[in-house]
Amino acid sequence: MRKYDKKTNELELAVCNCCGKQLLIENGVLKEGICSVDVTWGYFSKKDTSIHHFDLCEECYDKLTAQFAVPVKEEEETEVGWTSL
Repeated sequence: MRKYDKKTNELELAVCNCCGKQLLIENGVLKEGICSVDVTWGYFSKKDTSIHHFDLCEECYDKLTAQFAVPVKEEEETEVGWTSL
């Protein structure tokens, strides 16, 4: 779960929806790994027309994906950079 300042749209709060851990934010910048999930449920789902958003800290992500019958597909990012605002 994320909370943004209404005036500046700067990130104020990020919390893992699973364990409740408050993630470190400095000057509106998230300083920890986070898994953000945004899913729009479609016609064939019992959740049709619902949109769900949640965030997981890295530890909860690891615990969740360790239970998968089919492992997560992993790739290495070749270049990490910042874009200017």
